[in-house]
This record gives sequence, C-alpha cells and structure tokens, in this order.
Amino acid sequence: MVVPGAPLRPASDAPTPGAWHVPDTVTVVALGDSTTAGTPGFRSPLEAPPDGAGDETSQYAHWLMRLQPSWHVLNRGVNGERSDQIRARFARDVASIAPQAVIVIAGVNDIHQGRSAAAVERELEAIYVAASTARIPVVAGTIIPYNTASADANRRMHEVNAWIRDYAAAHRRDVVFCDTRAAVAAPGAPDRLASSPDDLHPSADGYRRMATALEAAVAQALTRE
Repeated sequence: MVVPGAPLRPASDAPTPGAWHVPDTVTVVALGDSTTAGTPGFRSPLEAPPDGAGDETSQYAHWLMRLQPSWHVLNRGVNGERSDQIRARFARDVASIAPQAVIVIAGVNDIHQGRSAAAVERELEAIYVAASTARIPVVAGTIIPYNTASADANRRMHEVNAWIRDYAAAHRRDVVFCDTRAAVAAPGAPDRLASSPDDLHPSADGYRRMATALEAAVAQALTRE
C-alpha cells in the first residue's frame, strides 16, 4: 500500500494519460452525486449493492482504473444528492476507509434546487476540512455543466467553481484543483456537455474525459505530505 507522500514520477517531462508510475496499490474514494455515480448509464455500489449495476464505462472511476490499474477507485456517488447530504456521508464513506486520496465533486443538485453558491461553498469547505483533519489529500473537481441549466444556474456554478480554484490555490498542501467542467464541456460552449444521453449527465466518453483530467490531479495529490 502506498502511503501519502510516496513519490510518483511521470514517465517523461510531459506526461500523457496513463504515464504515471505508481509503485503499489492505491485506494482512492470518488465522493459525489450522479456525476460520480455514473448516471444515467450506471448505478453506483451505494445505489445497487454490492457492486453497482449497468454500463461500467459510464463512470469516471472505471476509466481511472483503466488508466492506472494499480489504483483501486471506490465509487461512492449517489444520484440526486446535495452537497450537505454528501458531507453527511464523509465519515462512513471516506474517513472509515482511510484512502490515499479522495475526489470530491458536489454542488450541482444544490444549484438545480435554487441554493446559493455560498451555501455550496460552505459544504465543500466542510468536506475539505474533514479530509484535511483525517490527513486525506483532496482532489477538488468543479461542477460540470448540464444542458438545461438556466443562465442564473450557470452563473452560480461558475461562482462555486471559481471559489474551488481559489480554495485549492490557498490550501496547496491539502487540496488539488481539477477542472472537470472544462473536461466534459462542448468545444466553444463551456456551459454545455460535449455529449450526453439525457442533457443532464455525460456520456460514457464524457466520463472517460473526466478520468483523463482527474488522473494527473490524483497523482499530484498522492505526492502530498
């Protein structure tokens, strides 16, 4: 088992997806809502115990493990949950496991339900602080777009995402930023998904793109001491 702070070295000065060399098995928890669970193509192990159900390629956890076979990525996403509900699961689904890193993507359901950006930021900060207290490095992903979002919803998502970027910059020892929104956005249309079966969630290829963006961020988080 790799302990936090174990060195990871890219294969070259300009690493490509899958190029990170990891010396042993690493456990990573993917914590979030539907965009972690893999909706609509997949139901997470929390939603369909014990192993989940559906098209396993419709989850970024699957693609991360394809990129890094030595990483054991636990899908702890639940469709429809707000950030406060996700925070309430932290002790059970993250701290009790003591992974080498946790990926946190949350807030889209809060925004969809009309909650403020500030409310989301408070919940995310509570998750990040809980992880820091447990000495678990965080990969902080941004809220990804959905095609039916109003202009106001997009404004609030952008506000939260800017806050996530700033928080990570101010807490570099504990939090690594990953722009998962940009990873799945349509070219020239940052508030729309590049591909989606339901206008709300990424396609399997979108989840693959999320994993590609997350890979380097997780590798960076694993070097944190």
